[in-house]
Amino acid sequence: MRSMPPLLFLLGAIVVACWWVPNRLQDPAPGAGAQKFVSLSYAAYRPGQSPLTDRFASAAEVDQDLALLAPITRSIRTYAAIEGPYDIPAIAERHGLHVWQGIWLGGDRAKNELEMARAIAMAHRYPGTIERVVVGNEVLLRRDLPPAELIADIDRVRAAVRQPVAYADVSDFWDQFPQVAGHVDLVLVHLLPYWEDVPTGIDHAVATVGAVYDHFARLFAGKAIAIGETGWPSRGRQRRDALPSRINEARFLREFIALAAVKRFDYNFIEAFDQDWKYENEGIVGANWGIMTDTRAEKIPPSGMLREDPLWWRHALFSVVCGLLLTGVALVNRAPDPHQAALLGMTLGGALGLAQADAAPVLYDVHVRLAAIVNLGGQALLATLAMLRMARAVSPAPWRTGGQATARAVNLLRGRRMAWPGLFEDVLFLFVWAAAVDQALLVFDPRYRDFPVASYAVPLVVIAARAAQGDLPSNTGRREEAFLAVALTLGAVASAVAEGGLNGQSLAWNACALVLTIPLWTSLATSLAHAGRRALRPD
Repeated sequence: MRSMPPLLFLLGAIVVACWWVPNRLQDPAPGAGAQKFVSLSYAAYRPGQSPLTDRFASAAEVDQDLALLAPITRSIRTYAAIEGPYDIPAIAERHGLHVWQGIWLGGDRAKNELEMARAIAMAHRYPGTIERVVVGNEVLLRRDLPPAELIADIDRVRAAVRQPVAYADVSDFWDQFPQVAGHVDLVLVHLLPYWEDVPTGIDHAVATVGAVYDHFARLFAGKAIAIGETGWPSRGRQRRDALPSRINEARFLREFIALAAVKRFDYNFIEAFDQDWKYENEGIVGANWGIMTDTRAEKIPPSGMLREDPLWWRHALFSVVCGLLLTGVALVNRAPDPHQAALLGMTLGGALGLAQADAAPVLYDVHVRLAAIVNLGGQALLATLAMLRMARAVSPAPWRTGGQATARAVNLLRGRRMAWPGLFEDVLFLFVWAAAVDQALLVFDPRYRDFPVASYAVPLVVIAARAAQGDLPSNTGRREEAFLAVALTLGAVASAVAEGGLNGQSLAWNACALVLTIPLWTSLATSLAHAGRRALRPD
């Protein structure tokens, strides 16, 4: 036992190093210094507020926001005219900001009429502040209105205001419907390399923006063109080699600002603040495009060094504390091999740290919070049971089948008491059930879904440890095991092929999904072998 303190210190240092290495200080690209943005997308919503629920920011909150933005941008771009009982241009005027006033056009024609009327009135009321009116945002992309009806709305607004009138959409739809350009004073093209049908990785993202801009300058020669949206997300699922991260967002911002200065782009950068409410429609990635957080803290400085996760030390501390507690569970229960218990305990602590670090920043609504509580609670329970099992404080139950684990879950949902025997095997099996559901969703509805490696960090460690110890189940394979083994394996292959070899997140998750099938295949293989031996046994 004298060797335990040095061993725990060494293992704790390794855990801390695993957090520090990916979060060390980096300088993504040369910064633009104090240069102002031409325009920033601005939505006033804070946590708990959303246009989907008609919960808007107060005038005081908008005033606070624009006070933050005035030193860093010349203009703001809004997306709707009706966003609370106040006029954003009036508040912007007090802070010396210009406004690209948006009009939200959707499938509800009555609301469209109200939007246009409000925007026209504001354009007359604040002629020195509203410098352009944007009639519709990605209406053609969403297929909310046919092109002819959109053009009619643009023409109506254009005839009613003095400011230049624009329409904004992604590049593909400007290519498909170039006739819209003849009805606007300004073509606003959205150039978002992450979101393109064929995404572009960060190494070539800004160059791609420049090339596509040049294409439209040629296509609409003689027409004023501006970049209506460009930017990069700081968190979310990878698409091909387009990886959301804080470092990559900073690199995109700095490289784009440098290019915009050389080519004198008229542009709007998306966006000022992270928007939690976008999670509902666009997943985690949709909520993480801001240069500031949803709490109005700086996220992407225009220059200088930064870390991927400034709070890495908290996650490291959480991991070490969890590791020590789990190790203590085994030691208090007289684990036969204390050194092995320390190694497993600290590894499981790191897995729990990864799980909480992945979940904590994205608790956007009650459903996500509930899912996080269940997942983290389940992983903590499994880690504790694994340490008790190593210490032999819980006698290994006869190998359980998937059917028994499923029945336990059903009984638990019905409010029946939970028996302890077999709980370790059942909890692990239920995690595999959940992984199969996640895998199916990633195959059939993947666009806005993240790869959930962290949600299965503890089960992965447990399975790897059991495999190393020769402690995998045998001769218990039934139809549940067969179904999940086939579903996870085929799903992993299908997902990896669909995402492609450039998507590191996909490859990591699908490799983990295959690891989760190891107990299933082992159990099925031994069951088949046992059945074969019985069939060959003479009567």
